[in-house]
Amino acid sequence: MDIVCLDLEGVLLPEFWIAVAEATGIPELRRTTRDEPDYDVLMQYRLRLLDQHGLTLQAIHEAIRDLEPLPGAREFTDWLVARSRLIILSDTFVQFSAPLMARLGHPTLFCHELEIDGEGRITNYRLRQPDQKRKAVQALKGLNFRVIAAGDSWNDRSMLQEADVGILFRPPESLREAEPGMPVTRTHEELKAAIEAAFVH
Repeated sequence: MDIVCLDLEGVLLPEFWIAVAEATGIPELRRTTRDEPDYDVLMQYRLRLLDQHGLTLQAIHEAIRDLEPLPGAREFTDWLVARSRLIILSDTFVQFSAPLMARLGHPTLFCHELEIDGEGRITNYRLRQPDQKRKAVQALKGLNFRVIAAGDSWNDRSMLQEADVGILFRPPESLREAEPGMPVTRTHEELKAAIEAAFVH
């Protein structure tokens, strides 16, 4: 029995933090998991920037509220939900992503949570659990699912390695070189074909 696990940002939706960087004029916020493999290092860096610039959760909502799925992503998601089972495994936060999931047809999303103070400032973050993507795949395999996973960034690597079939989607060159045996897809049609080929018929 197959199940598909996908990353969210960079696979189905644009990168949230890049949108925030562009909306606020803070280019340092463009740094993502494609650039920094250590998620805690990246988040502490982001939290310092948010604090320095006095950015609130509301400011981030305003920056990302109009984001649309990547071209072809909604059609791809609709196909996948009709064809199989889908779980989105993301290192984003429910406070960011929840308003946008309707644009993808409300697939199941596992992600993290932010700590917000009384003034709406982001003070910290809470992981669902460390390395949650890999552990979610392990748990699904423990339920006798055969897991097909796709992602684009370094924080997806352990998920892709743990899955029965791991597929890279528009990865940075450094990640592609680190995983030379993993198939690389560049469009949602290519990703659809790779997943279809991986299904047990």
